[in-house]
Amino acid sequence: MSLENNSTQRRIYLADDDMDDRALFAEALSQVDPYAILTEAEDGIFLMDLLNNPNSRRPDIVFLDINMPRCNGMQCLEMIRGEDSIFKELPVIILSTSSDPSAVQKAFDLGASFYVVKPATYNEIKYFIDALIKFDWFSHMPKFADFRLL
Repeated sequence: MSLENNSTQRRIYLADDDMDDRALFAEALSQVDPYAILTEAEDGIFLMDLLNNPNSRRPDIVFLDINMPRCNGMQCLEMIRGEDSIFKELPVIILSTSSDPSAVQKAFDLGASFYVVKPATYNEIKYFIDALIKFDWFSHMPKFADFRLL
């Protein structure tokens, strides 16, 4: 591994209570960006502990499932975007099995950077990860994508 690759490693956080979904995401990410560093959380409480740990490196992007125990994705997003939060500009991608317009709107109202309906195939997962980790979040508006329709 070259020094250049080390200096440009993306730090990705993924919060999802489904172990199989996390494993699939990790495998797809490793194919899209083999130098990315993935940190996994099985729920929103664990994700917030990671984000607030002064010894943890700040992620470049967070992928956040909506339906999780203890602290769901919407609650977590609300904390990430909270008034005193240092993570207001952190790109947060909401992952959900639902394309319900009210859920999408609520996510954007709480400050989601992007809302993704979880892809159904492995190639779609690789496509959405590749597109979203390379996206220039600081010069574009939030969007919604249902990768099942692309």
